[in-house]
Amino acid sequence: MHDIPSNLKFSKTHVWLEDLGENNYRVGITDFAQDELGDIVFVEPPEEGREYDQADECAVVESVKSTSDIYCPLSGIITEINSELNDTPDLINSEPYSKGWIFILKAKD
Repeated sequence: MHDIPSNLKFSKTHVWLEDLGENNYRVGITDFAQDELGDIVFVEPPEEGREYDQADECAVVESVKSTSDIYCPLSGIITEINSELNDTPDLINSEPYSKGWIFILKAKD
């Protein structure tokens, strides 16, 4: 079990958000979610620059056990994706609250 940083907020769909200021949020999946999925082998991130509404399917995480859709926790535009996950998707397993983040979202006002 990984330590949960106190500055994170969580959705009911096991997604965490870190407030980066100016309506920007770093987003990933919870330790519980990655543990339930098992070893992550592939991440299909959202499209950078695309606008999503809250609760839209925006990313997919594949593990040896299953595939899970990631739902956008807020409405906004994807400003950055974690390109490290292309080569090392297992960062979501080993460091779900730090290096295993999936994308950064600029939330709508």
